[in-house]
Amino acid sequence: MFAIVEMQGQQFRVEAGQKVCVLNMKDAKVGDKVTFDKVLLVNNDGAVQVGTPVVDGAKVVCEVAQVEVRGKKIIVFHKKRRKGFDKKTGARQHFTEVLVKEIVA
Repeated sequence: MFAIVEMQGQQFRVEAGQKVCVLNMKDAKVGDKVTFDKVLLVNNDGAVQVGTPVVDGAKVVCEVAQVEVRGKKIIVFHKKRRKGFDKKTGARQHFTEVLVKEIVA
């Protein structure tokens, strides 16, 4: 059984027991239960329910596994040719890792 759910403005394909890194939820603590109601599709062993835009009564129950997980570093490099100007900076996105407990269809 899997579902396509919208979490923090992004869409993920999730299954029970899967860990997902979503955009940072600042008020969440480790062990908190989080419920996502925007379920776009549910596939229950071939029985597919497609929402218009969401599936009625479906939700995904998750538990916060880690807070402040840092993603891959993104390098930003600016250069203006023949001017002697170059600037290199980097940034890392903060994520929250959630563990999908169950999918309620």
